[in-house]
Amino acid sequence: MDLKEQLKKAFPEHEFEANEADDSENDGLWIPDEVVECHYEKRNGKPHTIIKGYTGHQDDFKQLAKEIKKMLGVGGSFKNEEIIIQGDLRKKIMDYLKKQGMKVKRVGG
Repeated sequence: MDLKEQLKKAFPEHEFEANEADDSENDGLWIPDEVVECHYEKRNGKPHTIIKGYTGHQDDFKQLAKEIKKMLGVGGSFKNEEIIIQGDLRKKIMDYLKKQGMKVKRVGG
């Protein structure tokens, strides 16, 4: 039983509003019209996936980096308008970004 069902049982007279009931998929992130590039590089012999080309606000880009790292359970960072993810995870990252509604281009490797 999830939290929403528990609250419904505890407060049966409460009616959910439209914005409370549905959880948006992209969590308020700005979806760019341009293509976001997903690069593959080796740094110090270790594979890294680098996401470039996001034209939204820097805070949105940091939030996107946080969500990707949390979803994949990997380390990474946000530097110089790039999201750097440890490991070659282009396929999973590209699938996630497409699900968010972004246009993604695979670059390198």
